[in-house]
Parts: sequence; C-alpha cells; structure tokens
Amino acid sequence: MTDIDEQDRGETPPPSQQIIPHSNAQSENQESNSQPSETVGRDAEFMGESGIGVGGQTRMEVAFGAASDEEEIGTASVAGGTKDAQMGAIFEQVYRPWKGTLNPRWARNWAMFRHHIYGLFSKGHRPWGWPTRLLLFGAIIAAMSDVGLSFLGAMLGDETLYRLFGVSRDNLYGHVLGFFPRNAICLPLIAALIVGGMISDDRTNGTSAIYFSRPINRIDYTAMKYATVATILSLLILGTLFIYYLANILFLGEGWAYLLDTLPLFLAATFAGVLLVITYSSIGLALSSVSRGRFFPAISLLGLFLGTKLLAFLIYQLFDQSILYLLSPYDSIAHVGQVIIGTTPTYDHPWTWSLVSIIIMNVISLYVLANRVSAMEVTRE
Repeated sequence: MTDIDEQDRGETPPPSQQIIPHSNAQSENQESNSQPSETVGRDAEFMGESGIGVGGQTRMEVAFGAASDEEEIGTASVAGGTKDAQMGAIFEQVYRPWKGTLNPRWARNWAMFRHHIYGLFSKGHRPWGWPTRLLLFGAIIAAMSDVGLSFLGAMLGDETLYRLFGVSRDNLYGHVLGFFPRNAICLPLIAALIVGGMISDDRTNGTSAIYFSRPINRIDYTAMKYATVATILSLLILGTLFIYYLANILFLGEGWAYLLDTLPLFLAATFAGVLLVITYSSIGLALSSVSRGRFFPAISLLGLFLGTKLLAFLIYQLFDQSILYLLSPYDSIAHVGQVIIGTTPTYDHPWTWSLVSIIIMNVISLYVLANRVSAMEVTRE
C-alpha cells in the first residue's frame, strides 16, 4: 500500500535506487556496430602481414559501487551509458599450423648445432661472451705449450729437451690426463663456462618454446646440445693432441717405422681423451638441465671435479686407501688411462672398478639430462 501511494503522489525512487534500462534501440546500434567490416583475405594474417586486426566493435559497460557505513544501499555507477562512451576493439587471434615445405631433419639439427658453434667465431649466432672466447683461446694455446717446447728442442738439436717434451707414453698421458694445470684449471674452467647456460638459458629465456614449437623433438634437441659441448671440448683436448703428435713427426722427419711404433700410444691417448670429453659433457649438461641460471651448473661442475679430487687425496694421505678415488670423475678416467696407455698406475684398487665408476657416472648423468629435458615446458619457466 505504501508503494502504491507513493506512485500515486508522483514521487520517484531516490537516484541510488534508480534502474537504468537497456533500450532496444541501443542494442540494435550495438549489433550494427559489431558487424565485421570489409577486410583483406585471412591468409594475410600469417607471417606478420596486415590482415583483419579488428573483427568488430562493441560497447563495454562496467557497473560497480560500494556502500558506506551510513548508507544501507550502495550507489551504482554505469560506465558507457552516455553518448561520449568509447568503443572498444575486438582482436581475433588464430593459431594456424605451418603448411609450407619443411627442411629435412638433418638440416634442422645442423642449424641448431651451427647456431652454437659459429657463435664462437662470428656474429648472428649464439652470443658467447668475450671472457669465454678469450679463455678458450688461452686454454688452446696453453695446451699446445709442449708443441712449442718440442719444436725448440728439435731446432736446437737438444735431445734432452726433446726427450722431456717429445712423444712418449708419459708425455701423451700428461697431454690428456695431466692434472696440473690441464685438469686442475683449464679443462674444468672451460667446461664450466660452456655448459653453464647451455640448457638453463633456454629454460629461463623461453628459447625452448622456439625449439619445441617447431618440428624438433627432444631427442634431437638433447643430441645437438651434447654434440656442441663435446665438439668444443674435443677441440681443446683431442685437437691439440693431434697437433702435438703430428708436429713431432714433422719436426724430426720420422718415417713409417716411427709412426707404427707410436700410433698405438696415440690411439690409446685418444681413447682416454674421448672418455674425458664424454664425462665432462654428460655431467655438465645434467647440471645445466636442473638449473635456471649459469652460476649453479658452473660452480657445481668445478666443485664436483675438484672437490672430489681433494677429498679423495686427503683420505688417501690419512688412511693410505685409494678406494675413495672412485667418487672422483677425473681420477677414475686417469686410472683407466694409465692402464690403456701403459704408464705406471698410481692407484691401489683395480682399474676395472674405475671403469665401472665412469660408466655409472655417465649413465646417471644422461638419465637426469633426458628426464629434465622431457619435462621442459614449451614456455618460459
């Protein structure tokens, strides 16, 4: 009865309770404005060409309000109910599969491999830092120091100097597996700089989305990353070994008899170098796959190789037991290398234990690497 009496007296409800109807004419205007305009072909949307950027227009209205402590009913404000309301644009985003001709699988893998390797020498590829390039160049020069000394001995005719740095069992072993300074400073530092951001950068920067959104499977991705690290380390270890061996043959002008005598030693040193490259690559990439930065994989690799070496050395000095050297990747490879090349072993435990230790380390590292790569998202993590 009260509401009827108020309507009879011509009174209207307060503004805070007024309801704004949505007229049919306004709806018709909105429907007419939402009709798509004449556009170019939809194929022009692809590859960044100007296409149908706007599919229509609509009026966006938002109602919001709040009641204060003194008001029982909050006031409502309607945006877009005036003539000066701005029209919002509707954008259409369409994902379409690639329908062009794809390169063969080897070409895609070669492009990925080339992207990392060429970055060491030219621009437009992976941006390796100048400290990494300078340290790699300095490590290669330092690894060929015995070449220069053997050349000096051959030029001067000093047999004592050449005997110290020429081709022999101990010198071939020392070129690949000598601890200081090669495996104490040069190789661990270079390996740490290379593998530090090899996979972790892809996870941080979202580069994995570029790889996996193309027809590149995770096996090829992992294989090319592994091949990149192994190639750079092979250039430092095996490349300098080959130069050292070939240079000594040329310096002395030796014939086929010398080559047949020293070739088995060279092949044995090469096999030991391959074990070193594989172990460095496997452990380094496994550490890089579990991290999102460069610092952790690099420091972890240095700590693993040098820390286990130091710990095993201290235990050996205190208790005269070399069994703890099985935890050191370097010492396990050095033990196997001593047996293969034929130098005097410096470890008490059987060399087969060291070989099994190397296999276990590589298997665990490859398992972690494969598991982490298979779990990588196609987004920035």
